[in-house]
Amino acid sequence: MPLVLTPLDDALTERLLETARVDATPEEVMPPVDGEPGWTRARETFFRAFHQERQAGLTGPHRTVMYAIMINDQPRGMIRLTLDADGATAETGMWLARSARGQGLGTRALHALLAEAGKAGARAVRADTTPANRAAQAVLRRAGATLEPQGDKVYARLELGT
Repeated sequence: MPLVLTPLDDALTERLLETARVDATPEEVMPPVDGEPGWTRARETFFRAFHQERQAGLTGPHRTVMYAIMINDQPRGMIRLTLDADGATAETGMWLARSARGQGLGTRALHALLAEAGKAGARAVRADTTPANRAAQAVLRRAGATLEPQGDKVYARLELGT
């Protein structure tokens, strides 16, 4: 099954939000929002705004591209690429729908993202996760990351070469 990274626009953001609502929790896919647990109107509004603010891409104010991870034209998660001010280092993070986990999609999406980072001029990509998130650590290791646990975070660095 081919995996395609597709930059988000408004229509794809709506499709991604539907995937998240059906197959992920808000805590898995976005920063915390105060209020009742679950997918509330406030969380859905925040999700839309968060992704729309980053649609300008690497040249926009957030220097970020948000990609839907597409399988068979269906959004199965999101992965992002953010360039640091120097342009030589980038940062990434991703989430996958529950039903898409454990199939190697995270590793494939990260490899595709690393190729995009290299095209953008980055020489290294960093990420972080938690010590409990063994799946994310495994994806990062398979992509060649060096992992460094520090307290309640595990920091990863992937060198892209010259």
